Amino acid sequence: MDPTFSSSQLSPSLQTCIETDIAQAISEDIGSGDLTAQLVPAGQVAEATIISREQAIICGTPWATACFHQISREIVLDWQVEEGSSVSADQVICKMHGPARALLTAERCALNFLQTLSATATLTRQYVNAITGTQTRILDTRKTLPGLRLAQKYAVRVGGGLNQRIGLYDGILIKENHIAAAGSIEAVLQNARDMHANVPIQIEVETLDQLQSALDAGASLILLDNFSTEQLYAAVLLTQGRAVLEASGGIGLHNVREIALTGVDRISIGSLTKHVQAIDLSMRFKDS
Repeated sequence: MDPTFSSSQLSPSLQTCIETDIAQAISEDIGSGDLTAQLVPAGQVAEATIISREQAIICGTPWATACFHQISREIVLDWQVEEGSSVSADQVICKMHGPARALLTAERCALNFLQTLSATATLTRQYVNAITGTQTRILDTRKTLPGLRLAQKYAVRVGGGLNQRIGLYDGILIKENHIAAAGSIEAVLQNARDMHANVPIQIEVETLDQLQSALDAGASLILLDNFSTEQLYAAVLLTQGRAVLEASGGIGLHNVREIALTGVDRISIGSLTKHVQAIDLSMRFKDS
C-alpha cells in the first residue's frame, strides 16, 4: 500500500504551522543576509534537482515548497513524486529552476524539513507494514522534536499511522504519578470525569491487577505499559472488548508484529518522532 497526500488535505491549522515553521527556519538560517549566495552572479538563473540517496517515503513537500517560495516566487518547482510516495536511492524527486542565489539560500531550510519529515514518515511506514494483516494500528506520542509537533504528527499520518492527542489540552493520559497523587485508580478516573473536559480519558496500567481495577472503574481506554507478550495476551483475554487496549514500551520493529498478534487494538511508538535519522537528500545544480 502506498498512500499519497496532497496539499489540499492540509488543514488551516497545519497551513498556519507551515508558515510559522518556515519563518522561524529562515530567520535562524539567513539572519541579516545570505553571504555565501553572493558568490553567485546576480541575475544568474539555474536548474537544479533534489535527489534521494536512499529508499524513503517522501514527506514535507509543502514545507520545502514554502521555503523556496518564501525566498523567491520566481522559483518554479516540479515535484516528480507525490507526498507519501515511496522512492528509491538516486531517484529525482523534484526539478526546479529560478534565480541561482535564491535556490541556494532556500536549499538548507527546505532540505531540513524534507529530510526530517521524510524520516518520520519512512519509519512509520515500516511499522505499519510490519503489522499488515492485523487489526492493530500504529500511533505516535508527544515525544516530538521541540517546535515540530504538528509537522511530525502530519508525517506520521503520511506514513500510515494515527495521531494520539496533540498536547496536554486535547486528551487526558493518567500515568502512575497521577494515580499516586490521587490515591487510587478509581479516584483518579473519577477526578478526570468530574472535569467534564469532553476529551478522551486514557489510563496507564503496569500490571494485570491494575488493569482489572481500571476495568472495574469503567475505563474505556487503557494503556498497557511495558507488558510482556504473555501479559498482553492475558490482558486481551481479561478485557474481552470492554476497553480499547494500547501497548507501549519496549516495542521496536523486531517485535511489533508479535505484539500486534496478541490482539491489542493500538501500539504507540515514541521513536517515530523522537529517534529521527534524517533521510539523505541532496540538491544539485545542472551543469551549464
